[in-house]
Amino acid sequence: MPGNISAAEYRERIERLKLLMAEKELDACLVYGDEYRKENLRYVSNYWPLFERGATLVRQHGEPIVIAAPEGELMCREMTVWDDIRLLPQFTCVTVPDEIEYPQANYTSLKVIMDELRAQGPLRRIGISGIDAMSAPLLKSIEDSLEGAEWVDAGDLLFRLRMTKTEAEVECLRTAARIADAGYRRMIENVKPGMTELELSAFAYGECMKQGAESVPFIVMASGERVRTIIGRPTSKVIEDGDMIMTAIAVQFEGYVATVGFPFVAGTMSDEQRAFIDLLVEAEDIALSKLRPGALQRELVQAVKGYFADRNVTRYDLYPPLHGCGLAEAESPYPDENSEARFEAGMTVNTDISLFGHPHGSNRVEESLVVTADGYESMSALVRTLSANWKKTGAVSVG
Repeated sequence: MPGNISAAEYRERIERLKLLMAEKELDACLVYGDEYRKENLRYVSNYWPLFERGATLVRQHGEPIVIAAPEGELMCREMTVWDDIRLLPQFTCVTVPDEIEYPQANYTSLKVIMDELRAQGPLRRIGISGIDAMSAPLLKSIEDSLEGAEWVDAGDLLFRLRMTKTEAEVECLRTAARIADAGYRRMIENVKPGMTELELSAFAYGECMKQGAESVPFIVMASGERVRTIIGRPTSKVIEDGDMIMTAIAVQFEGYVATVGFPFVAGTMSDEQRAFIDLLVEAEDIALSKLRPGALQRELVQAVKGYFADRNVTRYDLYPPLHGCGLAEAESPYPDENSEARFEAGMTVNTDISLFGHPHGSNRVEESLVVTADGYESMSALVRTLSANWKKTGAVSVG
C-alpha cells in the first residue's frame, strides 16, 4: 500500500458511498475504470489498470469486489486494499478487438457474481459510475448479467465524494506539486536557443521521475509561433532566440495530479512579451484574491474576465480560469461566470490563467492550491517564487 492513503481511509470512502447509494435507493454500485479513466476506480480501490479494464462492485453489506483481468491480476492484488478479486474475460486488453487467450486465468462471470450478491439480498436497482468511459458492448454485458434489474448512471456520486479532499489526499497533491516544481525549475534553468522542444521537455521528465513521480501524465510544450496550439505536445521544433515557451507539467503521485506552468522566454525577451506576461501575473493575483471558503466560485471567474475586458484582451480569453484537481488533472469544480456553487475548505483547485492568440504571445499560469479555513494555500512554491521575482525584476528567475 502507498504511504499517504490508508486502508482505513478507503473503508471510510466506501461507507460514504454507501450513504449516497442509499439516498439514491441503490442496492449496489459498479465503479468502472481503465488505464485512461482511472480516477473513480482508484478512489474506491486504489487499483489502476494497465492495458486492461477494472471495476469495483460496492454492495450495501460486505466488502467490495474488485474486478480485474488476468494479465494485471498480480498488480491488482499488489495495489488494491480489497481482498476479493475476480477475473472477467470482458475486462482484458482495452486496445484490441481480438479475444486473447489466457490459459491459466481463473475466470468467473458477471452472472455468477450477480447471482451471489442476489442471494445476499435484493438487487433491484444498481448504479454504474463510468458509463461515459466504457464501451457499448461492455455496458450491454453488464446490463445483461442481471435480469430484471434497473441500471442507472451513478457517476455523480463519485464526483460528489471527490469534491473535497482529506489531509492525506492534500498531502499527495503537495508531493506531486513539489515534484512538478523540480521538473519545471530544470527547464527554466536549462532552456537555450538551439535545443528542440523535446530536448527541453526531457529535463522535466527526467527530473520528475527522479524525484519520485508515479507518472507524468503530460507535458504541454510549444515555442515561438506554436504557442497558439493551447495544449500542444513537444516536438522536434528548434527553439530560437526570443521564442516564448508555453509549457505545463502534470505530475501524478499516488494517483493525485498537480500541475505547474509559468511563461518564460528562451534568450532575449522583448518588451511586448514582458507586457504580455504582466497580464497573466496580474490576472492570477486577482484570481487568488477571490479564493476563500464561502465565496461564490463565479466571483473569481468574473473578476479575471473583468480584468481581461478592462485590458481589451477578452478575445484571447478562451475558457474559465480555474478548475478542480485531484485524481484527475482537471476535475470538478469547473466554474463559469454563472456558477452558483461556493468554495469550501478542503477543495483543491488549479488556476489556469490563460490568453491565446494575442499578438505578443500565448501562454498560461497554472498553480495547484487548496482552499483552507481562512483562505488558500499554494502547493507550488515555485510558482509563488516565479511570480514574486517577476514583479520585482520583470524576469523569470527561480532564485
